[in-house]
Amino acid sequence: MRIIDFYASDNKDHWLSEINKSDWRAGKYLYELLRDQKLNELCGESTKVLLLVDGDKLISFCTYAEQDDIREASMTPWVGFVYTFPEYRGKRHVGKLLEYVYMLAKKDGYKHIYISTGETGLYEKYGYQFWKIMKDVHGDDSRVYRTDIVSVD
Repeated sequence: MRIIDFYASDNKDHWLSEINKSDWRAGKYLYELLRDQKLNELCGESTKVLLLVDGDKLISFCTYAEQDDIREASMTPWVGFVYTFPEYRGKRHVGKLLEYVYMLAKKDGYKHIYISTGETGLYEKYGYQFWKIMKDVHGDDSRVYRTDIVSVD
């Protein structure tokens, strides 16, 4: 298994069709944003779509972005659109993506990473802690988790 950046891939059409196989509403939305080339407009120009793949099979994906559905300029970066295909769940594959995001954020000089979600009990396994409830772009409550980036200098 390896992690690739959708935007750096030579096979974007294949990976786009794989993302579209997601049975999750937000996965379909990510597909539409990528297809219509609108993701960077929504989440920031430096947004990455990270894909955990095994050969030509998509296992899991997420975004690493300046913004997510919580619009608070002082809070960045965000992990978003986190999804693992059902046949691969329960094997902690998403942890590989979250570790990769952590390394990117550390390299980029950030102090925290944020996740906005309705989930409880998933991200805690990977070092994220519930931080607070915030309103998302639709005015709904969202649970915001964050993890601190440890600097050993």
